[in-house]
Amino acid sequence: MKKMNTKHVLIAGVAAGLLSGLVKLGWENVLPPRTPERDAVNPPQKLLQQLGMPAELTQATYRYSGQDLPWVSYLIHFGFSAAFATAYAALLDKKVKALTLGQGIPFGIAVWVAFHLVIMPEMKTVPDAEHQPREEHISEALGHAIWMWTNHEIAAKVLEQLKK
Repeated sequence: MKKMNTKHVLIAGVAAGLLSGLVKLGWENVLPPRTPERDAVNPPQKLLQQLGMPAELTQATYRYSGQDLPWVSYLIHFGFSAAFATAYAALLDKKVKALTLGQGIPFGIAVWVAFHLVIMPEMKTVPDAEHQPREEHISEALGHAIWMWTNHEIAAKVLEQLKK
């Protein structure tokens, strides 16, 4: 198996993760995964509270254009995105075709299933899959597919450019 270029993988993964995180946020504005009531404490905020962080911190906001925006949630969102994009960039760099086929779409669906249907419900961060609205499943499944496709496209191009 080919030796991984860690520096290239980190550059590609972080770049892809930050940009794909923006894509996922945009997607959620078009097809919101949660009702406003369920989003009052969103999954990243609830997870941090489950880990013992106070609500004053997890729900901290900054004000922009007359709106209060959840900066702590954004840190978690972009951190998750960059971490998975970096892991995916490592798979691309090592040419692990079985996990990078379909331009990342199956990988993105697998991340959705693992986190939104299994891990977070098991942790009681979100309701069990059968108690999540159909709109949430549609938004999250499609959003994760497009998010990882974006990661694939960006990471592959960055890795290619860095090899030159």
